[in-house]
Amino acid sequence: MVFDGIILGFIVGLIRGGFQHGLQQFSRIRLKGGLIFPILLVLQLLIFRFQGDSEWLTAASGYIFLSIYVAGMIFLWLNRDQKGFRSILVGVFLNFLVMAVNGGRMPVSMNAAMVLDPIYIERLMDTTATTKHFLMDASTRLSLLGDIIPLSPPYPRTQVISIGDIIMNIGIFLYIVNLMTVGKNTSSSSVVRTSDAPEHAEPQN
Repeated sequence: MVFDGIILGFIVGLIRGGFQHGLQQFSRIRLKGGLIFPILLVLQLLIFRFQGDSEWLTAASGYIFLSIYVAGMIFLWLNRDQKGFRSILVGVFLNFLVMAVNGGRMPVSMNAAMVLDPIYIERLMDTTATTKHFLMDASTRLSLLGDIIPLSPPYPRTQVISIGDIIMNIGIFLYIVNLMTVGKNTSSSSVVRTSDAPEHAEPQN
């Protein structure tokens, strides 16, 4: 779901900030603890890849995911002065909260999951499967914060998302648009002022 906010923010950023200016802004990103995010991403990918081959990793995967969320929230808090990061932090916290009270996994509503491929639903129903998600039931806690919102055509991507996902993507969208447009008006105004400035008159004899 985070890709939705990134893609939409990038498109709007290009429209508002211009192609050249907008792309140049990415080279100016300065974030505290900037290496935390790629490290967490690689760690998650490794867990997804190997948890099925290791019993201890399967048993501990929920707690590892929660630890990743905590590290991510620390990173977001350190950069809370960045536009949109507070919204991202709130969204991540809501997802973390519902996972924390449900054994480290995200609950998914069966009604919402009906828009997904039947294979995915079968995996959710398989209690022995090692996934980050599980099918919601009567024992699920804070189910309102789980994946309960279905998205399907005409929406570009079929998926099931949570309230936290929406809040998080709003923050991502705001951050990218702001990043790609900051300084645009200032630069334009400087050019106009320079071009409109009167030329120095030649000294008169």
